Amino acid sequence: MNTINTTNFNFPNQTDFYKGKVRDVYSFENLLVMVASDRISAFDVVLPRAIPYKGQVLNQIAEHFLKATREVVPNWLIATPDPNVSVGLKCETYPVEMVVRGYLAGHAWRTYKSGLRVLCGVTLPEGLKENDRLPTPIITPTTKAHEGHDEDISREEIISQGLVSEEEYAQLEKYTLALFAKGTEMAAQQGLILVDTKYEFGKKDNQITLIDEIHISDSSRYFYSEGYSERQEKGESQKQLSKEFVREWLIANGFQGKEGQRIPEMSDEWINQISERYIELFEKVSGKKFIKAIDIDVLKRVETNINNYLASNQ
Repeated sequence: MNTINTTNFNFPNQTDFYKGKVRDVYSFENLLVMVASDRISAFDVVLPRAIPYKGQVLNQIAEHFLKATREVVPNWLIATPDPNVSVGLKCETYPVEMVVRGYLAGHAWRTYKSGLRVLCGVTLPEGLKENDRLPTPIITPTTKAHEGHDEDISREEIISQGLVSEEEYAQLEKYTLALFAKGTEMAAQQGLILVDTKYEFGKKDNQITLIDEIHISDSSRYFYSEGYSERQEKGESQKQLSKEFVREWLIANGFQGKEGQRIPEMSDEWINQISERYIELFEKVSGKKFIKAIDIDVLKRVETNINNYLASNQ
């Protein structure tokens, strides 16, 4: 498959370039151009093989939700000139990620299962099972690491360390819960439960602005609503749409991103399964049919579309 593993473009008036785990970010004076590659990461490690259409799926899900939440909070997105590309405002970013959880799953469950009852300064009630709904959604922020692992951090630590002022952090919390409520409502319309997700914020012209992608499977977890209660009562695993199945496969094959561990071999069959799961997620979450952007030279298409956009808008 003609996947996007990496890009190495050089655009007119470009001021900087940053390669993230899964996106390549081109900076301009007032704009960011983000290319959603087909790279896939887990446990903060980029896996060796790219996933067909993954970048297109995530970019178009993010576009869907960013447009739908503009009334909740201003966001950075200006245009999507290519299926794998988003163009938006260049913002001064806050050094924390706002993780919000409505259910006890993933990292929160692993913490709870270990016997701990406090996560990021939030006390969790006794007697919960994996995937139980929490009494109210909780915010469990993390530091925002450019390299390596993001680390759990509490509201009090964020404020005391001067990472975000108390006043601004209160606004970030308000926006986070409002976005999660909107995402929950939109998921319910599609027969899904938004379990947990994360939001990133920045500042533009002194206004707090939602940045990055939202409600995508790389940073969100969804359960199917149908049968959720029955599965919980029986102690069965929940049917879900997320990247958790990739993490579970890695764990089962002896990899959790720890020193000395080797990434298991990813067969063609497994790569195609992952691709199909991402496409399923797009269609289920958005309610739209996924149209594959099939090109002989996908990198050339991306570069041409970005150049055309910049020529028309700079």
